[in-house]
Amino acid sequence: MARAKKMNEQEEVLTQDRLIEFYMNDVLENGEEPGMVYKFCKQHDITEAEFYNFFGSFEGLKMGIWKRFFEHTLKVMQNSKEYNSFDNREKMLTLYYTFFELLSANRSYVLFTLRKEEPMPKNAKQLKGLRREVKNYTAELIRERNQEKQGRLLKRSETVFSEAAWVQLMFLLKFWMDDNSPQFESTDVAIEKSVNTVFDLFENTPLERVLDLGKFLWKEKMA
Repeated sequence: MARAKKMNEQEEVLTQDRLIEFYMNDVLENGEEPGMVYKFCKQHDITEAEFYNFFGSFEGLKMGIWKRFFEHTLKVMQNSKEYNSFDNREKMLTLYYTFFELLSANRSYVLFTLRKEEPMPKNAKQLKGLRREVKNYTAELIRERNQEKQGRLLKRSETVFSEAAWVQLMFLLKFWMDDNSPQFESTDVAIEKSVNTVFDLFENTPLERVLDLGKFLWKEKMA
């Protein structure tokens, strides 16, 4: 009877976020990923059935971590009073600034898990869910913008823009991973320059920002 009561209490408090916290702490404390769901659950006094209520495997849990990072980023952004007044460029800048601030708060875990995917994590299985979330969000930005435009020539491709946003995020992620500047100031500069460049190219404006970005990246590489 006492055991049943204990299990009911655990079911009430066990959440997806709690499982993610267990997993990330284990990785950081042990310097390696858990090997078996059974041992992981036993260590944290939960059942395998409870684990599988949220994730089908550790691989699914790792994907869930990145999805939660993105969901939290959107929640922070959209809770801002100014968010709805932002244009698309401002929304993308805010998205990246907020996302990388969150990653910086979890840098030890992120570096550990992504450096196993070197030299470039863009094809990492754990990022598949994040890719879908990013592309859906950015495609919606262009969809909303296109509804405001008159005529086909003024409209922009949702597919092209969303794919460009994903490639851009992977570039920034790799840049952030290698960034040794105080408070990752160089990443902030890279975000500003790369977002402005993509929007300038997408809007068919002059290419001065491309040269500016190129000079910055060259300087960072040679520093």
